Amino acid sequence: MPGQSKKSTKKFEKKHLKDTLGKRKEVAKIKQRHQVKAKKKARSAKDNALASDGKVHVAEEQPQSKDQKKFNGMTEDQFFQEGFQLPELKNPKRAAHFKLPSPSIGKRKRNPDARDPEGSASSSEGDHQMFTDQAAASDEEGIGTHQEDLDALATKDPDFYKYLQENDAELLDFAGGDLAEIGQLSEDDTPKKKQKKSKKLRPESPEEEVQEEVVEESTSQTEVTTAMVAQWKTAMAEQHSLRAMRRVVLAFRTAAYVNADDDKELRYSISSPEVYHQLLVSALDHVPAVLNHHVPVKESATGKVRVAVDSKKYRTLTPLLKSHSSAVIHLLENLSDAPTLNKTLNALVPLLPYLLPFKKILKSLVTSVVGIWSDTSTADTTRITAFLVIRRLAVVSDTSIRTALLKTAYQGLVKGSRVTNPHTLPAINLMKNSAAELWGIDPDVGYTTGFVYIRQLAVHLRSSITQPTKDSYKQIYNWQYVHSLDFWSRVISSHCSPTSNPSLKASSDSPLHPLLYPLVQITLGALRLIPTPTYYPLRFQLTRSLLRISRATTTYIPLAPSLLEVFQSAEMTKPPKPSTLKSLDFTTALRVPKPYLGTRVYQDGVGEQLVELMAEFFGIWAKHIAFPELMLPPVVHLKRWLKSVSSATKTKVPNGLKTTPDKGKGNKNSRLTSSVTLLVQKLESNGRWIEERRRHVDFGPSNREGVERFLRDASVDDTPLGAFVEGLRRKSEEREKILEQAREAERRDRAKDRDDEDGMEIDGVEGDEDEDDVDEQ
Repeated sequence: MPGQSKKSTKKFEKKHLKDTLGKRKEVAKIKQRHQVKAKKKARSAKDNALASDGKVHVAEEQPQSKDQKKFNGMTEDQFFQEGFQLPELKNPKRAAHFKLPSPSIGKRKRNPDARDPEGSASSSEGDHQMFTDQAAASDEEGIGTHQEDLDALATKDPDFYKYLQENDAELLDFAGGDLAEIGQLSEDDTPKKKQKKSKKLRPESPEEEVQEEVVEESTSQTEVTTAMVAQWKTAMAEQHSLRAMRRVVLAFRTAAYVNADDDKELRYSISSPEVYHQLLVSALDHVPAVLNHHVPVKESATGKVRVAVDSKKYRTLTPLLKSHSSAVIHLLENLSDAPTLNKTLNALVPLLPYLLPFKKILKSLVTSVVGIWSDTSTADTTRITAFLVIRRLAVVSDTSIRTALLKTAYQGLVKGSRVTNPHTLPAINLMKNSAAELWGIDPDVGYTTGFVYIRQLAVHLRSSITQPTKDSYKQIYNWQYVHSLDFWSRVISSHCSPTSNPSLKASSDSPLHPLLYPLVQITLGALRLIPTPTYYPLRFQLTRSLLRISRATTTYIPLAPSLLEVFQSAEMTKPPKPSTLKSLDFTTALRVPKPYLGTRVYQDGVGEQLVELMAEFFGIWAKHIAFPELMLPPVVHLKRWLKSVSSATKTKVPNGLKTTPDKGKGNKNSRLTSSVTLLVQKLESNGRWIEERRRHVDFGPSNREGVERFLRDASVDDTPLGAFVEGLRRKSEEREKILEQAREAERRDRAKDRDDEDGMEIDGVEGDEDEDDVDEQ
C-alpha cells in the first residue's frame, strides 16, 4: 500500500537508522573541520605571497593623531635605531592595551626606501606567527571556558581561591591537564610531563615542586614508600591538602587494581604489603574528611542532606570523587577479608551524599554492596555493615534512587535465599528482617514496589493453577517463593502494627496496609495447592507467615480449617510404622523425603507442629470477647478426631456395652492423642474464662468500641490458653537450642577432620621429598 513503509525500511529504521545518522554527522564534522583548515591554509599562503611580492598598497586616508604621525616616514631600520622610544599616551587605561604597530596584511602605507629582502622576510615571519597564534587560541577554547569558572571563583570566594593557590596550585593549572587526567583515569593513567606554571600560582614548597617534576617527567612507575604515605597522610590530616588527596587517590587506585587482569598503566606501583595497608587506611580515613572540609554536607533534622553540587568547589573536586569512588567499588568486589570489608564499607557512608548526582556510579555501588549483604557465606558483622550503607543511601536519596535501591535489594534477597539449610537459615532470616526495614523509610515507594512484586507472585500462582503441567507446581513450591511470601509478611507486620509504630492509631492507617489482603489470598492459595502429606512442612511454613501478620495487625485470618484438614489425612489417622530415622527439622524442609512418610517419627513431628500452630492461632484471640464462639467448631472437630483415632471401640451386646480392641482403626499413638487432648482442654478452659468476664458487660455485639475495649488492659499470659502457649514456645526454643548445639558440634568435627586430612597430605608430600633426597644421595 502507498501509505505504509516496506518491511525492510522499518527494519532499517529500527536497527540501523540511528547509527547511520550518527556516522553521517561525524563525517560532516570531519569534512567541515578539513574545509576550515584548508581555507585557513589558503588564506595564509595568499597573505604571505602578497607580503613578499614587493608591491605597494596604498591605505585609505584616515585622520591621524600627532603621536601617530611620528611613525610616518620612518623606515624599519630607523624605527629600531630609535631604541623603542614609544610616545606617551594621555589615557593611562588605554596604555595597557597599546600595541606596537606591526606590518598588517592587505592595504598599508609603506616607505619605498624600506624595500629590502631582509625586511620582507621579517614581515612574512611576523604574519605567519600571527596566524599560528590564532590557531593555538582556537584550540584552547575548552580550557578557557573552565578558566573563566575559576576566575569567577576568585571573585565570589577569594579565601578558597587563595587557599588553592597556596596549598594546591596544580589544581588551578589547566595547562598541564591535571584534572582532565584524573577524570580519564580509566582510559589513560600514564604520567604526563610537567608544564610551566603561571607566575601567580605558587607551589606548596620548593622541595615538593622538584620532587613532582621528577615524578611527572619520568616515564616509569613510581614506587610508593612508607615515607610518601606518611607525608600525604599528614598533609591531609593537618592541612586538608587537595594535592595530597589527589596523589592518594591515584595511589589508592593502583592498590585497588593491584590484581586486575586488564593491564592498566598506572602511575604508581606498590610492592610492600605494609605500604599497601597504610595506603588503604589513609585513603579510606582521610579522603572523606578532606572532601567534607572543602564541600561540607548539611543535614536537616529529618535526615535529608544537602550538598552544594552547583558550586565551583564541587565541580573542581568532581574528578577526584569519581576516581576514588570507582576504586572503592572495584576494591569491594575483590575483597574477602572481613575487617577490611567492614572498613571499606564504613568509608562509603560519608561519600554517599556526594555521589547522588552520579547515577551510574550509584548503580555499581548498590549492586556491589547488595551482593555483599545478600551473600549468606559472609560474616554477619560484614552483612550488617553493608545493610547500614544501603539504609543510609535510602535515607539521603530521592524517590528514583530509592525505588531502584529497593528493587535491587529484593532481587538480592530472592537470589540469596535459593539455598536454604540449617547453616544458611539464620543468615536468610537476618536478610529478611533487615530488608523489611527498608520498606518503611518511604512507605509510598514501598507500596509501589511491593504491589509490583506481590502481583508477580500472584501471576505465578495463577499460571500454575490455570495451566497445570507436570512441573508447574515447582514455580510455587520452592524456597525462593516461600521466602518471598514470608518476607512480605514481615514487611506488613513491621510497618502496619500500631504496637511497633506508635504514630499509627490503627493498622489501616499505614500506606502498606492495602497489600495485606492480596498477600493473604496468595499465601492461602499456595498453601493448599498440593494438599498431600509430602508438602506439610511447606504448609506449616506459610501458616507461620500468616500468623505473624494476624498477630501484628490484629486481623482475623481463617487458619483453623487448613490445620484441621491435616488431622483428617491418612498420615494422622492410620497406625504409623516403626522407624529409626532422626527427627525431621520442619524449619528447613519444604517437602518430606519418601522414607519418612507413614513413619512414627513423621507422625509425631506433624502432631507437634499442629498443636503448636493451633495454640498460636487461638492464642492471638485469647482475650477477644467472641473467643467461646470462635473455638467451638474446632473443638468439636478435634474431639471427633480423638474419638476416631482411639485404639479401642465400644460395641453393644445383649447384656450391655463391651469394650473390645479394634485392630483396624486408630493410630495407636498415645503421645499424639494426649497432646491434642491437652490442647482441647486449654481451649475449653479459656472459653469458660471469657464467658465469666463477659457476663458483666452492658453492651451488645453491635457496639464496636465496647468490643474493642473488652479486656484491653489484660495480658494474654494471664489467660489459661496464653500460659499454655508460652510453655510451648519455651519448649520449642529449648529444642531449637539443642539442635543448634548439635549442628555446631557437627561443624567443629568436620573442620577437625578436614584439618587432619590436610595434615596427612602435607606429611605424605614431605615423606616423598625425603625419599627423593635419599635416592639422589
